[in-house]
Amino acid sequence: MISILLATYNWPQALKLCLESLATQTDQNFEIIIADDGSTESTKQVIESFSSSYPAAIKHLWQEDQGFRKTKILNQAINAAHGDYLVFLDGDCIVQPDFVARHRELAQKGFLVTGSRILLNENLTQELLTWSQWSFQKFSSGLLGKRLSGGINKYWPLKIKLGNGSWRDYKKFVWRRIKGCNMACWKEDAEAINGFDETMTGWGHEDADFVFRLQHHGITRKSGSWSTEVLHLFHKINDQSNAAENARRVREKILAKAL
Repeated sequence: MISILLATYNWPQALKLCLESLATQTDQNFEIIIADDGSTESTKQVIESFSSSYPAAIKHLWQEDQGFRKTKILNQAINAAHGDYLVFLDGDCIVQPDFVARHRELAQKGFLVTGSRILLNENLTQELLTWSQWSFQKFSSGLLGKRLSGGINKYWPLKIKLGNGSWRDYKKFVWRRIKGCNMACWKEDAEAINGFDETMTGWGHEDADFVFRLQHHGITRKSGSWSTEVLHLFHKINDQSNAAENARRVREKILAKAL
């Protein structure tokens, strides 16, 4: 079974769209573990509104809001997962109906997958947040117009899906295109490296650190582009005051392993 580890923080409207998109999956053999970094009661209410009739099991993990501590709550989610394969997703992302199926297709022992995203602009994001119910079919109508108007930053990855193959494999660690909002690995591999580095607090590069340590552990990184794209809702940039320090720490680890 696949466990979707869904990170969220105080954006219940976006989380609602995300959960609605997961409910429409062609592959329903998964559970959802919501890794909540200290959201208020409104997020809990959204989750509870889905729990009784939702097609997949939902577990809500919550920790007190003491600043950005995504690494800590994700490690709790990894520990709570019943699935042997973990898909990491953020609550400000909407998934296509074949999202789980595509990740299952790419899943391979000894590999991790870094998926990609399609950025939505502010106007389109605000429009989607007014919808009473998510519909990928409705979203897909006029897709080219959305691209030409700047509503989305990519068009063809939504129209063309490519299968598995060695061309997806990275030969070495590459920092680019690592997005914690869409990546996957085997639970046993995440546990072997003790999950995320909980000393990395504040926004920035905890996902790159996680991928680097998995690769150093002998896991091969595979690209999930042209297969697993998520729709990333527009939002203001998070506080990046810790980003430079987190990046420095990752670089130190890379240099230390290279010596």
